[in-house]
Amino acid sequence: MTDITAEVSASLDALTREFDIIAHNMANVSTAGFKRRCNSFTRALEAQGSGPAGEEGEPAGVFDFSQGNLVQTDRTLDFALYGKGFFVIESPDGPLYTRHGIFVANPNGQLVDTSGRLVAGMSGPLLVPGDVDSSQISVSRDGRIYAGQAQIGQFRTVEFRDKEDQLLPAGLNCFRAPTGVEPVDAAGVTVKQGYKEASNVKLVDELVNMIVVSRLYEANMKLVSVSRDTTNSTISVAMG
Repeated sequence: MTDITAEVSASLDALTREFDIIAHNMANVSTAGFKRRCNSFTRALEAQGSGPAGEEGEPAGVFDFSQGNLVQTDRTLDFALYGKGFFVIESPDGPLYTRHGIFVANPNGQLVDTSGRLVAGMSGPLLVPGDVDSSQISVSRDGRIYAGQAQIGQFRTVEFRDKEDQLLPAGLNCFRAPTGVEPVDAAGVTVKQGYKEASNVKLVDELVNMIVVSRLYEANMKLVSVSRDTTNSTISVAMG
C-alpha cells in the first residue's frame, strides 16, 4: 500500500468515526439531559474561536457539557439542573452522574431513575413516605425535598470543576468518574422541579457537520480511485 493510500485510508476511518458521532448526536436531539459529542471538525472550528466549547469524554469525541434549555413539564418528579453539576445515581458498579432528572418512585417508595437505579440523597437513598402522594412533593432550589412542610431529604448534586473533561460515558445518559477523580458538592447549581433539561444538540449544526464530513469522505474516495488507476497504469506500462 502506497503512503498516499495509507493516509487516505486513515482519513476515511477518521471520517467514518466523525459520521458516527454526528449521527449519535442527531439520534439524541430529543433525549432529556443529553450532552452532545464534538467531532474533530467542530473542534477545529473551536480552535478558530467559532464553535461551542467541548469537554473531553472519550477517545472518539469530546463532550460538550454546556447548558441545555429548560422545558417545563409540570410533572412532580421531573427535575432539571441549571448550572454546572450532576445528579448522583447509585449503581452496582459505583456512583454514576447524570443531568437526566426524570425520576419515579419505586414500589418501596425510593426515588429511582428510569432504569430503576437509586437516586442519591445527601444522607443515602431518597424515600417518599408511603402515606405521601407524589403530588405533595416539593423541592427547593438547593435540592431540599419536602412532603408538605416536612423535609424528607435532599438531592446530592456534585460537580467536577476543572476535571469535568475526564468523565467517561457509562451508557443511559450517565457518566462515571475515572480512578483518582472525585466529585465535590455542587456550589452554584439550581434544582428546578417540574422541568427537564433538553438535549444541547443543535440539529442544524449537526446537519451542516454531516454534509461537510460526507463531502470530505467523497473527496477521499476519489483520491483512492485516482491512486488505484495510477497504480494500475504503472503496472501495465511495466508489464509492457
